[in-house]
Amino acid sequence: MTRQIIVGNWKMNGTSRDSQALVEALLAGLPATVPDIVTCPPFTQLALLADKLKGSPIALGAQDCHKDVSGAHTGDISPAMLTDLGVSYVILGHSERRQEHGELDETVREKAVAATKAGLTPIVCIGETEDQRESGEHL
Repeated sequence: MTRQIIVGNWKMNGTSRDSQALVEALLAGLPATVPDIVTCPPFTQLALLADKLKGSPIALGAQDCHKDVSGAHTGDISPAMLTDLGVSYVILGHSERRQEHGELDETVREKAVAATKAGLTPIVCIGETEDQRESGEHL
């Protein structure tokens, strides 16, 4: 049977207060049996939410990572840093990253390899832009 995962990508939304309230509501509203659920808040909320989600059925995910373990990469975060925070999953290759940051398939592959080596499960996005999806150009 195919494993199904529900992933919530918060994108660039949510303050600390908003994030705590949303996670508390998610946890309170979970049914007895749940599928695999991953929540991917902004980087600024990862440490805060790691404590709240510890021991819950909701896994913590990040929205991106760098391919390198360390180095002069201002504003980036390494897979090891994410693992250290308690992150289990990382979204890679999102259409917004590809469009706004010029990420190519090779870059996404390098990030996926680095994430896997760090013990993260990569969620590799393959698909279309919002405009393409709405036009029916792709599935």
